[in-house]
Amino acid sequence: MQKGGCIYIMANKGNTVLYTGVTSDLLSRVMEHKEGQYPNSFTSRYSAKKLVYYEVFPSIEEAIDREKQIKGGSRKKKDELIRGMNPEWRDLFEDIKNW
Repeated sequence: MQKGGCIYIMANKGNTVLYTGVTSDLLSRVMEHKEGQYPNSFTSRYSAKKLVYYEVFPSIEEAIDREKQIKGGSRKKKDELIRGMNPEWRDLFEDIKNW
């Protein structure tokens, strides 16, 4: 049985730092970032606690492939992705909270 996956982008308060990740449980993973569960992680060190973008895939393998594609792209491409889904760069956590 395949398990689905998600890619996501977290940003800091000023939207100057972006972190792209992949997970099979978006809600739990975003909570870990918000709570600073891993103090030495990139997102904790740079206070990237705002979910600004995500995509859902039927398999984790597809999500991993997409994560690699996004990570290989420029900052400009990431900004365009985010603005396409979330023009105000608001925290999308409220959108996924009831998953």
